Amino acid sequence: MRKVFNFSAGPAVLPQEVLREAADEMLDYQGCGMSVMELSHRGKEFGEILENAEKLLRDLLKIPKNYHVLFLQGGATLQFAMVPMNLFGKTGRAHYFHTGLWSKKAIFEAKKFGEVLISASSEDKNFTYLPTVKAQDLQPDGDYIFMVTNNTIYGTCFKNIPDTGNIPLVGDMSSNILSEPIDVQKFGIIFAGAQKNIGPAGLTIVIIREDLVERTEKKIPTYLDYKTHVKNKSLYNTPPCYTVYLAKLVFEWIKEQGGLDAMGRRNHDKAGLLYDYLDASTLFKSPVVKHDRSIMNVTFVTGQPQLDDIFIREAEGAGLKNLKGHRAVGGMRASIYNAMPKEGVETLIRFMETFEKTHT
Repeated sequence: MRKVFNFSAGPAVLPQEVLREAADEMLDYQGCGMSVMELSHRGKEFGEILENAEKLLRDLLKIPKNYHVLFLQGGATLQFAMVPMNLFGKTGRAHYFHTGLWSKKAIFEAKKFGEVLISASSEDKNFTYLPTVKAQDLQPDGDYIFMVTNNTIYGTCFKNIPDTGNIPLVGDMSSNILSEPIDVQKFGIIFAGAQKNIGPAGLTIVIIREDLVERTEKKIPTYLDYKTHVKNKSLYNTPPCYTVYLAKLVFEWIKEQGGLDAMGRRNHDKAGLLYDYLDASTLFKSPVVKHDRSIMNVTFVTGQPQLDDIFIREAEGAGLKNLKGHRAVGGMRASIYNAMPKEGVETLIRFMETFEKTHT
């Protein structure tokens, strides 16, 4: 099989060790004679998978006991509606940090259920930086505050999570969860689509503080009520069983790698190599303010759209896959999630050096 490096923003590269283990167990999961895809979600085997997945995630993120962990469907996009439906209450308003396309979509949904205050925005410079957010600058009210911690499309990431006091902070952490240690207690809710650092598409992780589960008194659809899923321990309806299984394998893999401290060091090292090259290059450059650069999604351009297209095409031919930037910004994007080996980044840099010599 030809070796390639997959720089896709999601669905993204998965650890080779995880894929091999899943392949070994595809037809017969631990001697039960069935594939995980055939197991009853009410049965003992899947019950153990779900229980172990939650325990591993709690250990990795050091999730306090007063937080629930939910394994849901609908992607992070469904959470754009579930959050306001469940959290709008006393004031009927919420603060949103507008830092890209995904915050825009979240704001659009939230406006259907209450008042949205744009408390910080980087739209003025096409989201190439992150606004400075200080607790004293926020109005001392609101039912919650919403932020996207890592902006996959634009390649920005909040390095410091603001202290929001008594107002619950909600974080869409889809593209940087499990990339390095985080303080879960700074958030009221964390949610993340699986298809970047957790596993394949189809699963959404929600981590929610106990007091927020009972927040809403409104009549909302049963499936969209967090209480439903807490009460039923993520088994209100059939969950994405195989994706949960693969997520469990990924959690085990991260633990075997040394946990989030080791993962963070490795991710900063990989990103540092690529950013150092970009900063020294005469052809390529990163449009993102240095302080706000993501270690997961590295965006870069040549400044010439036609040359960008040539680079993407030639990189594809060299086995460097899915480097095309999002249609909203163009250029290139290298998503270097946990499962991307350092070798992949080094191979990309060597290709960029050769391309630069040829085209300058």
